[in-house]
Amino acid sequence: MHARSMVALTVLAGLALLASSSLYVVKETQTGIRLQFGKIVETDIGAGLHVKIPVYNTVRLFDTRVQTLDTRPSRYLTGDRKGVIVDSFVKWRIVDVTRFYQATSGDQQIAANLIAPRVDQALRNEFGRRSLQEIVSEQRDELMAEPMINLNRALTDEMGISVIDMRVKRIELPTEVTASVYERMRSERQREAREYRAQGQEEGERIRARADRAREILLAEAQRDSEIMRGEGDAIATRTYAEAFGQDPEFFSFLRSTQAYQAAFNSPDDLIVVSPRSEFFRFLDNSSGRQ
Repeated sequence: MHARSMVALTVLAGLALLASSSLYVVKETQTGIRLQFGKIVETDIGAGLHVKIPVYNTVRLFDTRVQTLDTRPSRYLTGDRKGVIVDSFVKWRIVDVTRFYQATSGDQQIAANLIAPRVDQALRNEFGRRSLQEIVSEQRDELMAEPMINLNRALTDEMGISVIDMRVKRIELPTEVTASVYERMRSERQREAREYRAQGQEEGERIRARADRAREILLAEAQRDSEIMRGEGDAIATRTYAEAFGQDPEFFSFLRSTQAYQAAFNSPDDLIVVSPRSEFFRFLDNSSGRQ
């Protein structure tokens, strides 16, 4: 009985070993190729459980998710011969596993070593045909659009990978040119500030001139209206006095005399030298017998 158990265990162990060598699993995030003595006999193996012939077949699995390659900051010359330090990254994924395996032997480090120089060359060409002003002022997406298209076309043909995105993280100026660029930017901003101040002063002078002209017009119109109203008032007063004089000349004379007395003796310090028999005092002279 013991011998049979040992045989059964040995058979089961052999079957387990055979199954582990014959079966393999491809995950959802992977794709695979099957090799026969180093030659590709099956490609783009999808997710699931698959069978291979041990020893006779070899299976290589590759990650089909998007990969990120951070390139080292590099110095490029712009179209106007200005040096810039550029830090960038590339996102890529495998789209042709056969071509990728043939180009890199399935090693992602080899793939990164092949991608990095192509990225560097694409950026060097793009920065070399643009001025520093264009690079600083343009949108990053527009700056990287053409290099990404060209790089994607080349890497798809050569390595079976697709460039999903290509971005510049940072653009810096070398130390030796930073001071001169900042000084030029400062001078440009000062020039613009002087222009804005001059425009503001000119506009202010125009506004003040319009306000002064409007003020003079308003004052002149007000003076004119006041003179008209004063003349109309004097005319009304004269007509009223005339009508009053016509109704009772004696009372009108008395009223005008009292107004003259009030104006003449308005202050205790007022002094008038005039004859008591003067017509001015005729309403104050009681010698004539008037009551």
